Amino acid sequence: METEALIAAASIVAAGLTIAIGSIGPALGEGRALAQALSAIAQQPDETNSITRTLFVGLAMVESTAIYCFVVSMILIFANPFWNYFIQKTAGN
Repeated sequence: METEALIAAASIVAAGLTIAIGSIGPALGEGRALAQALSAIAQQPDETNSITRTLFVGLAMVESTAIYCFVVSMILIFANPFWNYFIQKTAGN
C-alpha cells in the first residue's frame, strides 16, 4: 500500500506543479499583450477594431498553453497512465 500512496502523492504534486508553472507564462503574456494593445489604441484610436481583433486572436493562442497544462494535470489526476502499469505489476505478483 505504501507504493500506491507514493504514486498518488507524486501524481497530485506533479499535477499541481504543472498547472502552477504552466499558468504563470500565459498570465504574464496576456497581461503584457493587453497593456501593449491599450497603448496602441491610445496612440491610434482609428485602428481600434483592427487592434482589438488581433489582440483577441493572440490572447486565444497564448491561453491555449494554459489549457494544455490544465489537460495534462487532469490526466495525471483522473486518467493516470502510471496507475495501469502499477496495477498490472502488482497483480502479477
